[in-house]
Amino acid sequence: MPKIIPNYMELKAADMGASKAFYEKAFGFSFTDYGPEYAGVEGGPVQIGLAAGNEPLAPLPTFETNDLAAALAQVKAAGGTIVKEVFPYPGGHRFECLDPAGNRLAIYQTD
Repeated sequence: MPKIIPNYMELKAADMGASKAFYEKAFGFSFTDYGPEYAGVEGGPVQIGLAAGNEPLAPLPTFETNDLAAALAQVKAAGGTIVKEVFPYPGGHRFECLDPAGNRLAIYQTD
């Protein structure tokens, strides 16, 4: 049986400029543009791509942080919409937000 591990996540972006700006400001990502309809973040353990459009809806991507309060403030400052304030879950705490395209994200910190 092959070993299958996540290493890439693609999100839809109805407004590519707004989505890129959000991820750059909220998380410090740096994108490589591959034409007007695709941009990618490379070099980490999981690479992320933004594809122009709004279908299909993506699964819930999660991002780990070492400072949940600071991450929450940074996402708010970047214009993210908080849909679930910080709450406990087994092993830690997290919050959920929407990016400008409506993609739902979870940001968590382990206890």
